[in-house]
Amino acid sequence: MRMIELYPIGQRIVLGDLLFTPEDIVRFASQFDPQPFHMDAEKARDTMFGGLCASGWHTCAGWMKMMVAFHKAEARRFAAEGIAPPRMGPSPGFNDLKWLKPVFAGDTVTYSQTPLTSRASQSRPGLIINTGLAEGVNQKGEPVLRFESSVIEYA
Repeated sequence: MRMIELYPIGQRIVLGDLLFTPEDIVRFASQFDPQPFHMDAEKARDTMFGGLCASGWHTCAGWMKMMVAFHKAEARRFAAEGIAPPRMGPSPGFNDLKWLKPVFAGDTVTYSQTPLTSRASQSRPGLIINTGLAEGVNQKGEPVLRFESSVIEYA
């Protein structure tokens, strides 16, 4: 079954929630984005953020983690219902990434995906390009992350 048949255009899909602990923020930052406001709560107080906050790349990685977990759970659900799940491939990229608000230690981000388009690939017959609006909101309902994401589907 195709993604577009399971998740219609415009229907927001909640992928899951992720808690950003101080330990997780520092662990990610120490490997991938070692700036003071991601590494040291005390130093972070003296920055424009005023406190320890997650790297924007960490918030993106959180979205991907929730997306993969969602699709694994959906594949199990489809199998139990006798439905062939969509055959997903890699992402050809993303557009218009925006980090809208800092994600602070202790914040929980709810991630979602809203399908926007689904089209046959012009250059690779048998492939479908699905594009969606990827979003994250914190526990206060404030948007923290937004980008347009694409994924390849095998027809």
